[in-house]
This record gives sequence, structure tokens and C-alpha cells, in this order.
Amino acid sequence: MGTALSVTGVAAASGQEERYSTVVDMVDAGADPEGNESVSSVVQEHIGDDTLLKFPEGEYYMDSQVRLTNFENVGIVGDNATLVPANYDEFDGPQYRLFRLGTSNRPGRDLQFGGFTVDQTASNTGIRVISAEVEDGLSVRNVYIHGVHDSGTWGPGLFNITDPDGSGHVYCFRAFDGGIHIDETPNDGRWRGATGIILNENHRGQLTFESCVLGGFPDNGLYASGSNGEIDVEGGWYENSGTASIRLSGARGSIKEAIAVVDENPEWVNGQHAIRLDRGDRYEIENVTVDAPNPNGEAVRIMRNVDATEITNTRISVGEGNSSAVRIDSGTGAVDVENSEVEIDGDAYAFRILGEDDGTVELRDVDITGDADGSPIRHAIYCERNGCRFHGISVDQPGGNNRAALELFGDDYVIADSEFETTHVPITVNGSDNVRVENNYSRSYEGRHSFQITDDSGSVSFENNDFPGGVRDFR
Repeated sequence: MGTALSVTGVAAASGQEERYSTVVDMVDAGADPEGNESVSSVVQEHIGDDTLLKFPEGEYYMDSQVRLTNFENVGIVGDNATLVPANYDEFDGPQYRLFRLGTSNRPGRDLQFGGFTVDQTASNTGIRVISAEVEDGLSVRNVYIHGVHDSGTWGPGLFNITDPDGSGHVYCFRAFDGGIHIDETPNDGRWRGATGIILNENHRGQLTFESCVLGGFPDNGLYASGSNGEIDVEGGWYENSGTASIRLSGARGSIKEAIAVVDENPEWVNGQHAIRLDRGDRYEIENVTVDAPNPNGEAVRIMRNVDATEITNTRISVGEGNSSAVRIDSGTGAVDVENSEVEIDGDAYAFRILGEDDGTVELRDVDITGDADGSPIRHAIYCERNGCRFHGISVDQPGGNNRAALELFGDDYVIADSEFETTHVPITVNGSDNVRVENNYSRSYEGRHSFQITDDSGSVSFENNDFPGGVRDFR
């Protein structure tokens, strides 16, 4: 790589500087590090291809967007630097962004951005810190946003990898203070308000979000809204956003080692899923903790256009209310849940499995506990889908005199190697045919029957079961 140049002469090329032919110290270039004068025009003047902009320690006030498209190899990095956006009235709108780096029809390539604190603690302040649309080579690291997003403008981040063969990595992008509904902002009258991080229909490559944090935003937290591309969520904390704290669409995706929380229900939020999968070929949820002590919608919802989902080593806890832990909609493909735990204390389902002839749902080594009352929702597992499998299930629901474990409405089931203990009759076959029941233990805490078969049911076979309450067969 050639000699790195600053605006005042020759700078030593070392570390990250070796990637760039031009290195600009923004203070040497005339940017005010005291936060008194806007630096937007200075940044716009010096940003360009094969250039690194370095922000030394200080506060940098910005009141207009910096824009660069169709670029190659750009770096914007801070060293204990703070960006201070102008408030809604003083920022040069309607382009309420600090940085717009690439567009869908003029994307960039190889972008490095990070090392910034963003101070939006002033009233009516909230900004899209970065909009980045690149073909390949996106790296965003260590961006910490302080203050509630109360301007009603776009949320903190938009990221798209526009090339199907491209990839990117967003690490420690954190906006824990979230945002408020647009009706409470100076931008009143538009849609609900900011999204924490969004990927739209222009995302076609692969993008990883690692150790990111998003507080409650009015219009989703982390939201991949397009139908293409891949998204992987690794670690991080996502909480209390409207619609969903993590909401994914695309060709493929995964959520691993993350924590999703619903413990606050703002009055302007109609529903809050911790995780919602909208559409895609395949999703994996692994080693995830979902904690919803104040539920306002299903903790995990899998929508009709998702072809395959695997949930493993995951713990879901749902507090009092009528929100289910996992809802599998009609039209979804195969769903496998393995080595996972569900604690449910409200009058709702641990698993609600809808759709008769869709993909097979298999629960294997799943524990269901909690103090759910069973009124009006009686069964922990509601299944109307054919061909489902329940292996190694443990259901212990002692709360209320109506709580039961499993009700089947479809055909072709296997219930094996499982234990069911509930207040009401644990298992009901309701009009089903071809049900195999093998090596199970089932008991009612109140001395009711262990198993029940309605009069319109077909074949049900039993082998090596322990049913102290016996089988009540209405056929």
C-alpha cells in the first residue's frame, strides 16, 4: 500500500492506516472537537475513496447528512470520540442521517465505521447514525448511542449487503435507551416511529449482528424486512420493541446466544413478540433466552411463509396473561424443537401448533413448567397439525384445576418416552386417528383420568405406559 497522507502532510502508515492511501486527522482538517461548530461540511469535504477519516478524542457536532456513494475502501473511525447530532428543528432535514454511505443503486465496497459514542440525550433528538449499503466488506464496530430517540425520525441504523456473494459484520452497535412513539415527537403524524436496526429489500448478501443491544423501539427492534439475503444474530440483548424485538425475513437466518426480553408494555404498543420469523427458507434459534414477564403477544411466533425452523437449547419464560410461548402458524413448514425449556405462568399455550397438512412439528426433550391456571386455555400443547412427534416431553403444570398437557386434533401422531403431570386430564385425543402412545407416564394431580379419547376419534394404540388414572374412552 502506498504512503498514507494526512491533510497536513505525510502520516505514518500503521495498523488500520495501512489499508488506506489517504489518512485524514479530522481535527487537523478543521473539525471542531469541542462541539461548538458543526463538522458536517468538513467531513463531507474530505471523505472519499481509499480514505480513512480519524476522529481524535472530543465532541463533534453534526447538523446535516454526510453522503458518499459508489465508493471503494472508506474508513470512518473514532478514538474516544463523541458525535452530537442537532435536534429535530436544527438538523438539515429531511435527510435525518449522520452518514449515508452507499445507496441501493450506487452501493459502496469495503467500509469500516466505528469507535463512536453518539450523544442524543438532548430533547427532540434522535438520528439515523449510519445508513450503509455496500456490496461487500462492511465492518461496523463499537457504536454506543445514548439517549431516547425522541425526534420521530429514522432509527439508528440501516444496513444492506447488496451483492448476494457479499458479507458484513456489525459488532456492538448499541442503542439501549430505545425510542418513543411518533405521536410524542415533533414529527407527529407519520408511521409509528423509529426502528432500531433495519435491513430492507435491498439486502441480498450475508450480515452478522454480534453483541448488539437495542432497547424498546416503536416499530420493531432488529428488523430484516426483505425476502432475500441472510442474517445471523450472535449474542446481544433485544427488548420491548413494538411488533417484535427481533423480526426476520430473508432466505436464511439464525439467532444464537441472544437474549430477548418483554418486561415493559408502553400504552402505544399493540403487540410485542420477543422473536418473530416472517418468511424464509430456514431459521435456527439456538441457546437463546426469551424472558417475557409482562407478555404482550406470543414470545416466539413463526409465520406462514417460513419453510423450516429449528429451535435448540433455548429457554422461554412467559409471565401471567394470555400470550403463548411459541405459536406456529398455519402454512409454516417443518419445526423441530429440541433440548429446550418453556416456563409459562399465564392462561395460554406453551406451544400452539396450527395448520392441518403443513410441515411436521417435532418436540424432543422439551420441559414445560409453570403455574398456568388452565382457564380459559386448558392445554399446554395445542396441536391441530398432522404427523407431529412428541418424544421425551416433560409437562408439569400444577396450577389451577383446569390445566392439562396435550390436546390433539389431527392424525398420525407419536407420543413417546414422556411424562405428563397436570391438574386436569393430561392428554386428550380429540377426533384424531392413528395415534401411537408408547412408554409414557401421565397423572392428574386431582385424581382424574390419565388419558382421554373423544367419541369421534379413530385408532389409538398403547404400549408400555403408566397411567394411574386410567384411560377414559368415549368411542
